[in-house]
Amino acid sequence: MAPRVGIVGIGHCRFGNSSDYDLVDVIAYSANDALQDAGGLELRKQVDQVFVGNMAAGMFNHVTSAASALVSRMDMEPVPAELIENGPASGASAIRMGYMAIASGMADVVLVAAGEVMRSVSGWEATNIVATMSHTEAEYNMGLTLPGFAGMFTRLYMEKYGMTERDLALVAVKDHANGALNKYSHVQIPVTIDAIADGESANVVNNYVAEPLRMYSTCPISDGSAAVILVNMDSPKAKLFRKKAIRIAGMGAATDTHCVHNRKDPLVLDAVRLSSQMAYKMAGIGPADISFAELHDAFVIFELLNSEEVGFFERGKSFIGVRNHETEIGGRIPINTSGGLKAKGHPVGATGVSQVVELVRQLRGEAEEGRQVKDPKYGMAVNFGGFGNNVITTILAKD
Repeated sequence: MAPRVGIVGIGHCRFGNSSDYDLVDVIAYSANDALQDAGGLELRKQVDQVFVGNMAAGMFNHVTSAASALVSRMDMEPVPAELIENGPASGASAIRMGYMAIASGMADVVLVAAGEVMRSVSGWEATNIVATMSHTEAEYNMGLTLPGFAGMFTRLYMEKYGMTERDLALVAVKDHANGALNKYSHVQIPVTIDAIADGESANVVNNYVAEPLRMYSTCPISDGSAAVILVNMDSPKAKLFRKKAIRIAGMGAATDTHCVHNRKDPLVLDAVRLSSQMAYKMAGIGPADISFAELHDAFVIFELLNSEEVGFFERGKSFIGVRNHETEIGGRIPINTSGGLKAKGHPVGATGVSQVVELVRQLRGEAEEGRQVKDPKYGMAVNFGGFGNNVITTILAKD
């Protein structure tokens, strides 16, 4: 029987602009924060394995081998260290590798740290770097970007189900309200529906980024890092940590076609649905058991579609749930209590770990006043790689 794997330490820096800092130092900040949360920096001597999640430091920062550099920066040699890359799902993939290392018996304590410093380049350059996830000949060379894909995706959804731009703005209002209360958020400013819902006539600048997506429908370009300490809960080492472990109850992973045009229906995110089904099966629960969720929303349309694919809403009905306040704190299924990628920020390689840190904070009851979910039992995170072609779903439980 595989050991139970839990999280006993979490670390996070505030997302935003860290371009004046070295990438490895940014990641080390959260790694040290996680060790302190777990009981102290001396616990790094108990770590059997380090995994670092990062998407594109070679292009953003001219840095490779970040995992090796992190171990040396933290004086942790000779601990094994490996870099995990899976686009914007790099962080969740790194946690998945940590889980597998413990479940296999190869490690009892794993440090997973992830980070990205994207604002070292211009916004246009960052968009171009992220676009390299797409198919080189069929998509990238045709000028397609991730915002472009998301804009077309959103238009298809609007035409099929009747969603409006105002519905997109309602998601942003909710996420900004949560993000304004989160000490780690890049954007800590709430907005009102009247201020952003009417596009060019709105009270704030809300121009189109990729029609029908406007600025307030997209995440900011962010720097930052996050980290977790994983432990074999059945090992004697588990007693060395001061925090009660939050158990990883389920994990799932799935892929879809690299080229979006090869899918039978571009509005169906098979990898999200399949990875969530795997996670539910492993955890022995279903969608109705989830207390709250962090769903990848680099563009707010993803929050809506992901919430349908994981079973929170019927297909084509998620925006109705937002209208009815079901996804707010205190609603039927609070979504993106952290502010999501939309407000908290999206340092691509760090996002998957950051989502899991938020799950732990909520399950411990440590979220800030005003955004703490009442008595949560299970939290879900969906980390979305590429344009839905590589997805990791994680479910945590408070035992």
